[in-house]
Amino acid sequence: MEVNDGFLILNKGKNCTSHDCVKRIKRIYNIKKVGHTGTLDPQVTGVLPIALGSATRFIQYLPQKKSYIGIIQLGIKTTTDDIHGEILKQKDIPKLTLDDLDNILNTFRGTFQQIPPQVSSVHVNGERAYKKSWRKENFILPSKEVKVESLILKDWDQANGQLRIEINCSSGTYIRSIARDLGIFLKSEGCLYDLRRTEASGFSEDKSIELDYLNDKQNYKNNFIIPIEDALNHLPKIHLTNESDILYWRTGRQIKIKSIKPNKNDNQSQKNKFLVFDNKNKLLGIGIYDHKDFDLLLPKLVLNAR
Repeated sequence: MEVNDGFLILNKGKNCTSHDCVKRIKRIYNIKKVGHTGTLDPQVTGVLPIALGSATRFIQYLPQKKSYIGIIQLGIKTTTDDIHGEILKQKDIPKLTLDDLDNILNTFRGTFQQIPPQVSSVHVNGERAYKKSWRKENFILPSKEVKVESLILKDWDQANGQLRIEINCSSGTYIRSIARDLGIFLKSEGCLYDLRRTEASGFSEDKSIELDYLNDKQNYKNNFIIPIEDALNHLPKIHLTNESDILYWRTGRQIKIKSIKPNKNDNQSQKNKFLVFDNKNKLLGIGIYDHKDFDLLLPKLVLNAR
């Protein structure tokens, strides 16, 4: 069975790396070109979008926001900033009311600078930070700007020092860092106790499927693939109806088009980007609309003709 290009939404379990998931998908679908849209730590569960075939070229154009439900443990500091690392330090759990804690969490709402965990996939001089950490090398990770759209305190267990949160944030935000920094802010310690990703790259967990279930349904495996154009429906569409325009597109040349309303996407990187189709509604790629001097469509990503 020929595999359709598109996106597969996995419901990742614990004790499995994102790379392991990609390897298994390659075997199940017998396809070489497979990638994921963002790493999940081995102990984190939930939504892991997988791109198949030419869909790997569209990953950067997917929505970037992510959502999680997690539990933060106060009073404990670990090597990995989660409960699965080696415990380095333990302190008393601060006495807090639910309202006190909710007000303190304002520190982690909105846009702020965040330092990633030492054990993370961030690159340091061309190498992943976690590899340096495993070798016990000393290195400093620079802070980066992240944005937390919403952070809801769902529960506070004073006796065990655990708070349950629901968070919507930008890509690249580390919940482990929030747990660590919350502990520091409270003059205690903190680490992540449990985490589940409920949404990523525009896909929610209600569309996800477990790997083991997928393995049992190989005869129907294409049924679980979301077409590229459906995954990118946040981008507006342009149809090329003229054969000469399609030829220009295929050869990477700019095309004069009628004036259209520019794409005012909230994400700055997606502004003025359009999904481009032919007159039979076949996806041709992604173009950039330039209306400063002339009404031009500039090819940005061109799919090979089939």
